[in-house]
Amino acid sequence: MALNFDRSLEFDYGAVAALTPLIRRVIARNGGPFTFHGTGTYIVGKGRVAIIDPGPDLDEHVAALLRAVEGETVTHLLVTHTHRDHSPAARRLKEALGAPTLGFGPHGGEAAGEAVEEGADHDFVPDIRLNHGDVVAGAGWSFEAVHTPGHTSNHLCFALKEERALFCGDHVMGWSTTVVSPPDGDMRAYRASLTALLGRDEAIYWPTHGAPVRDPKAHVAALLEHRAEREAQIIACLNGDIATIPEMVRRLYKDVDPRLHGAAGRSVLAHLIELVERGSVASEGVPSIGARYRLRV
Repeated sequence: MALNFDRSLEFDYGAVAALTPLIRRVIARNGGPFTFHGTGTYIVGKGRVAIIDPGPDLDEHVAALLRAVEGETVTHLLVTHTHRDHSPAARRLKEALGAPTLGFGPHGGEAAGEAVEEGADHDFVPDIRLNHGDVVAGAGWSFEAVHTPGHTSNHLCFALKEERALFCGDHVMGWSTTVVSPPDGDMRAYRASLTALLGRDEAIYWPTHGAPVRDPKAHVAALLEHRAEREAQIIACLNGDIATIPEMVRRLYKDVDPRLHGAAGRSVLAHLIELVERGSVASEGVPSIGARYRLRV
C-alpha cells in the first residue's frame, strides 16, 4: 500500500480559518523541518470553546489566538503532548483566559543530548490529567481522550464525537511520517497505537501540522506498512554487514534532507531497540546511536 503525502495547505499566519461548523484553526509562524508550515492550533465550538494544542510561546501566535476567541469563553486548553511546538503557549493562555489545561501528564523524559524536533516542554503539568477513554464535554461538543503513546509516552489524541473527527497531534500526519525518538519515543508502542486507531470509526483526522487526513484508515494502514518495510530494510543492512546506525541512515535516507538525518537515526534506533527486545538482533552494550548491531543466529 503506497504511503501518499499531502503537502498542500492554503493559509495565512495568524488568521482564523473556519474549517467546519465546529472547528477553526490558527497557524503559528514556526515552520521548519519538523513542523512543516507551523503549529496549527484548533478552536472547537462556538461561544464556549476549547483550544487544542496552544502551540509555541510566540507573542504573535498568542495574540492571534486571543483575538480569535475575543467575546467567547475558553473552557478547556487541551494538549496532545509536551513538545515545545505544542504546549508552551498553554501557560500564557491560561493566565489570560482562566481556562484549565488538560493532558495525559508531564513530559516522560529523554536522555541528555538526545532531544530532536523542537525539544521537550518540561514545565508543562496539566491542571487536569486525562486517561484513555476519559470524556471532556462542553457546549455542543465532546471529546474522548485516546492515549496513543509512541511519538511520546504522554501523547493523546482527541476524538470529537459530533463530527467523527480525531485531533491526532503528531501521532498521524498527512505531510510526513512521525519521528519516534527513544527513550521516551517507543516504536513498539507507536505501532500498537496505530493499530488501535484502525478499530475506531473517525472519518477525518486533524493533525497539528499540515492538512487533514481524509482517508484515515488507509493512511494509518500505509504508515504501519511503512514501518514494517523500514524494519525489513534495517535487517537487510545487518545482513549486508552494515552494523551501525550512522551507516544505516546514510544508506536508507540518502534522498532525505540532511537536516533530518539526526531524527532519522533516532527512529532507526527505535526500530533496533524493538528488534533487540524481540531477540532478533543483538547489540554490543546498551542499544544506542553509537552501538554496533548484528543479527542473532
